[in-house]
Order: sequence, then structure tokens, then C-alpha cells
Amino acid sequence: MPDIHIHREHQLGLKEARKIAFSWAEKAEEKFDMECVYEEGDTEDTLTFSRSGVKGTLLVDATQFEMKAQLGFLFGAFKDRIESEIGDQLDALLNGKPAKAAGKKAAADAEEPKKDKTPAKAAPKAAAKTPAKTAAKPKKA
Repeated sequence: MPDIHIHREHQLGLKEARKIAFSWAEKAEEKFDMECVYEEGDTEDTLTFSRSGVKGTLLVDATQFEMKAQLGFLFGAFKDRIESEIGDQLDALLNGKPAKAAGKKAAADAEEPKKDKTPAKAAPKAAAKTPAKTAAKPKKA
């Protein structure tokens, strides 16, 4: 199976990096129909994501993001494009800019008053996995 590996260093600290990772998870659930489970740790968090044909993890710590994903046969043909788009999305989040592909949704969100979307308050505490279509926020394990 083709693999995707994306590594981004940052100087945000774990608290801010966690917010970015959580934001990425929300977008992955919404845009790509991913099922995401976010697990907070003392020094590192793990975001596990999956859907038919794709599964992977995003490791988040105080200085870096490291994403590893495995693509099924059909998605393998689009490996370079998928890797590029995910990298662009992470870069946009790290630079505080909406991702190019977000379109009208990002513009609408920018006009709404800011809400506290910290992972500890925004995610349900249930560890049970449910399909992404029915989940409003990424789940915390």
C-alpha cells in the first residue's frame, strides 16, 4: 500500500498545536467523511482517522506534527495529490489562514463570532466510535 508521510515543525507549544490538530480533524470529518478519534496525552496527542480506503494517525506534540497514512488500492493512484492537499491544509492552519479548498464554508465561518473550540470543551467525552456523518465533533478517547 502507498504511504503518506507529512512532517511539520512548529513553535506553538502543545496547547496551540492541539487546537490546530482538532481543527484539522473537524475538517477531515466534514470534507472527507473521515472518522476521527482524538486522544490527549501529557506530552503528545494522537489523532486517529479512517474511512474506506484510508487510515492513519497524526501525532501532535509541542514542536511538531507527524502524519502517517496508508492508502488503499484505489486511493493509491492519487497519493501525490492527497499528500499535497493535506500538506497545504496543515500549512494553512499553521499560518492561521483558511485552506484554499475550504471555499465558501471558510468565508462563512470567518464572519461568525469566534467561539471557544478548545478540544477539551468541544469534543464529546464518549469513547464509542460512531460514523463521522452523525458526529458533530471529533471524538476524544
